[in-house]
Amino acid sequence: MEYLKNVTTLELIKKKCINCKKCFDVCPRRVFVINNQKIHIADKDKCIECGACVINCPVGALSVDKGVGCASAILGDGSCGCVDGCC
Repeated sequence: MEYLKNVTTLELIKKKCINCKKCFDVCPRRVFVINNQKIHIADKDKCIECGACVINCPVGALSVDKGVGCASAILGDGSCGCVDGCC
């Protein structure tokens, strides 16, 4: 499922990334892929800006404005599963 095109605030700072793959493991929307042992954003438009990747990144290689594109804001049911109380 994709939301609005080109509105997510997700950013990956490749110079900081140590390819620990934690973002890949915690992302509920499978936004990240591993190619040649390196993390890449596969489909930025799938991001619901829950913040799980940012919270779990040990080196601060990711940023996102949590809640801006949150699914609960779109659906209005409050059950998106976001971390850190963004919903």
